Amino acid sequence: MRTLAEENAQLCVYHRGEQVVDLWASTINDPDFGPDSLVNVFSSGKSLEAIAMASLMDRGLISYETKVSEVWPEYRGGGKDQTRIADVMRHEAGLAAFDTAIDVEDLLPDNIKANRLGSIIETQQQRFRSPEAGRREYHAMTRGWIANEIFRRADPAGRTIGEYLRDEISGPLDADVILGLDERQLQRVSSISPLGIWRHILASFRPKILGRKVLHNFLQLMARVLKILLAARKGGAARTPPIRGMLGINFFNDNRMRRGETPSANAHASARGLARIAAMMAAGGRLGPTECLGRPAWDALHKNPEPASMGGVLPTRFTQGGVDQFLPCTDGTPWFTRAFNDGRGGFYGWMGLGGSIFQWHPEHDIGFAFVPTSLHVLDLLNERGKLLQAAVLECVNVQDTQ
Repeated sequence: MRTLAEENAQLCVYHRGEQVVDLWASTINDPDFGPDSLVNVFSSGKSLEAIAMASLMDRGLISYETKVSEVWPEYRGGGKDQTRIADVMRHEAGLAAFDTAIDVEDLLPDNIKANRLGSIIETQQQRFRSPEAGRREYHAMTRGWIANEIFRRADPAGRTIGEYLRDEISGPLDADVILGLDERQLQRVSSISPLGIWRHILASFRPKILGRKVLHNFLQLMARVLKILLAARKGGAARTPPIRGMLGINFFNDNRMRRGETPSANAHASARGLARIAAMMAAGGRLGPTECLGRPAWDALHKNPEPASMGGVLPTRFTQGGVDQFLPCTDGTPWFTRAFNDGRGGFYGWMGLGGSIFQWHPEHDIGFAFVPTSLHVLDLLNERGKLLQAAVLECVNVQDTQ
């Protein structure tokens, strides 16, 4: 398998509860990067918040049909009063963007508990794209903020999702997966570095046979980028920066951001840690003697995958619990759907901006995590990491046929 444009990266895979792959490397000879370095995994954190919300159901505190306003009475007005928790988790809450930028200090756990973020969400009006595009629109950062407010109100201890993960998932599983870093953990972070857009485009002109360092050639890359950009121009709410002062991806390297809780975009993890949690999910909620989710809650999280186009272009199948179901492709599968699914059929979960992947495959009992620091932001479907998923599936299929 050819090496793509990487700086630091980790790959960890579990099969049937056993760690079978544990790789890490630094092409820039970073002396501080290792297998236990923590990296922002962006939207891979969405699957962590899905697990947290499933734990509420596990304890009989909510169902996915529960209206958000039943847990959070102030979540009313602007059409929000009929929104179910399943709608939030499927990116169908109509709050893909807020009408005001929030302060980064609002994301600290104590300030979340003081309702500084919640009070902003309470005033928001639902906005949906055009009827043709449908209700599903990517709540890139806002889904986690809404879910955190629901979680802390439903949790008897009043914990945030970050505190729950520490107490009930990361701690018991000995998994380096953290939402809201403390001073000691900040010392272990490896910063993310976006691969420049023009550098990515120029690299796409190099033929594969001559060692192209990005996955797609120029025509393939433009076909994907233009399909999404053209859809993004149609409908949708006007955007303001989600966080005051956020001018680009490098804002996530700011320690002020790292200390806060944005479950949908700001979890920090190692591939080792994510793969352990993925192994637990692949096995039905238990890894070894440690049970994190009861089977009924695990089943409910994966239930009712509804196919819908995300933002009018991305062919998603989000379950009521908020993880995507990836399907094997057939000969007649449209090319864009194939690019999204082919090589990861049978996996559940999601992935993060520029590269990270955190998914599990219940049928084959695979827990998979890929965590890079070099973000290929134009690889919009995370196909670079999908090559690794496909290789893992091939190995497992060979083993199962022997």
